[in-house]
Amino acid sequence: MATIETRGIWLTTTDSKVLRSQQHIAEAMHFLAETGFNVVFPVVWNKAVTLYPSSTMQKTFGVEIDPLCQGRDPLQEVVIEARRVGLKVIPWFEYGFASSYNLNGGLLLQKKPQWAARDCNGNLLNKNGFEWLNALDSQVQEFLLNLVLEVVNNYDVDGIQGDDRFPALPCEGGYDQVTIARYHQQFQHNPPQNPKDRQWLQWRADILTDFLARLHAEVKAVNPNLLISMAPNIHDWAFQEYLQDSPRWLQQGLVDIIHPQIYRRDFQSYKAIADKLVNQQFTDVTLPKLAPGILIKLGSYCISPEYLVRAIEYNRDRGINGEVFFFYEGLRENNNALAKVLRNNLYAKPAVFPTLSDLNGSGVNNNKKSPSIWRRVGDFLRNI
Repeated sequence: MATIETRGIWLTTTDSKVLRSQQHIAEAMHFLAETGFNVVFPVVWNKAVTLYPSSTMQKTFGVEIDPLCQGRDPLQEVVIEARRVGLKVIPWFEYGFASSYNLNGGLLLQKKPQWAARDCNGNLLNKNGFEWLNALDSQVQEFLLNLVLEVVNNYDVDGIQGDDRFPALPCEGGYDQVTIARYHQQFQHNPPQNPKDRQWLQWRADILTDFLARLHAEVKAVNPNLLISMAPNIHDWAFQEYLQDSPRWLQQGLVDIIHPQIYRRDFQSYKAIADKLVNQQFTDVTLPKLAPGILIKLGSYCISPEYLVRAIEYNRDRGINGEVFFFYEGLRENNNALAKVLRNNLYAKPAVFPTLSDLNGSGVNNNKKSPSIWRRVGDFLRNI
């Protein structure tokens, strides 16, 4: 029987030219299929512009598409080329509720200043250089939901993906007048000045969870087979810092497949977090949904082949049947070294991307590790 695994990769516009032409896209899809991947997560919302012609963006902000993509539709090109080689496509809304990066809100808040998130001093919410839209605001939520819905209505995709910014809001936010009034109406007093007050964290996180529930319902109404994929940061850091309550998302059945970002640069740190996820956050019922995010390249950092192999092997040992790598260009470093490791060993045998029933635990887990393949890994690594 076929092996069922998630073998995914993120396609970015940052530090990558893959999405800059259909020729590059076609080459990348062929390369990924040959390497053993079965799903791609192409960015479609980044730096406050879309990677497809968006009527929502045109109507709201007068910018139909990323200016670098004028006259093209990169998302449609990815769909065409991915389908040609049998890859699933799950568009990734990377920017989420961010407004800009070190641009004082950028175009979005120039046009819609009332959409700004505010900290306890009334300033535009800025965390690590990112300025934020107010993710608790119903109009802002409607805008992001419309972006998602136009993608699932207009493209032959397999689902949609949020991440550490969607749905999310830095914990320092929520001090705009509308949210303060909403909180006051419920509790007869203003929110605590301490942004990490546990009750205040939970109240705001619940608003984001309610938004995710609506997004889930509306996407499934378009097509019940579409997957809701999420790549949050690690719980419960993500809850305390960005109001992401991923255990509750799982408990309420709002996520079909989830990719916590275990972006650690050594195996022991990766292992410790994977253990925590399996032992504390996931159950036998929800474990099939787990396919962690693994950092293979960022700036000058590139994961070692040895660490990559150990992380994937450890995933399988813990019953985690898949992973998603950040990001594509890491596979091409050092004369495709990481891709060769995967293609010749770990991903040598084809794997079927899981169906909804597999992810919901009703499929049969028939993955069997081949000792001969794993013994050959060490030999292969020594020879590259």
